[in-house]
Amino acid sequence: MKIKSFPALVNPAAEVLLLGTMPGVKSLAMNEYYGHPQNYFWKLLAAVFEEEIPSSYELKKEMLHRNKIAVWDVLQACEREGSLDNDILNEIPNDFTAFLNEHPKIRLIAFNGQKAAAFFKKHVHLDKEYNLITLPSSSPANAGKSFEQKLKEWKAII
Repeated sequence: MKIKSFPALVNPAAEVLLLGTMPGVKSLAMNEYYGHPQNYFWKLLAAVFEEEIPSSYELKKEMLHRNKIAVWDVLQACEREGSLDNDILNEIPNDFTAFLNEHPKIRLIAFNGQKAAAFFKKHVHLDKEYNLITLPSSSPANAGKSFEQKLKEWKAII
């Protein structure tokens, strides 16, 4: 099935770009980044910034803006059945040259998992240097690390 990602969540003050691969089935149905209740994305960010976990999507977006975080996906579109990144086929990347030119304050690009980093490396060639880090995936499918272990690594975004 052909699926498309969401527009970026970004504001002019953003300094960190957090990149996933492509929204999962639950997120697409909810029309929200990281909508699956078992995904640790919002819980990790709240813990990193020592805030309460926002109770609504609007409050989640406000938390991103307040902390100068942009969220997007490496891929603009792909074919995939289900939610697993390993099942992605015929991927089309987002236009990072235009995006980064429009958001010159971004200094760090952090990947939410190995697959996001791999697709970025495969498809994106940057004109200038950025700090790039790969974080452990916030997905419930990534059970190899505890929440506390993930949080320790996610603190690198601040």
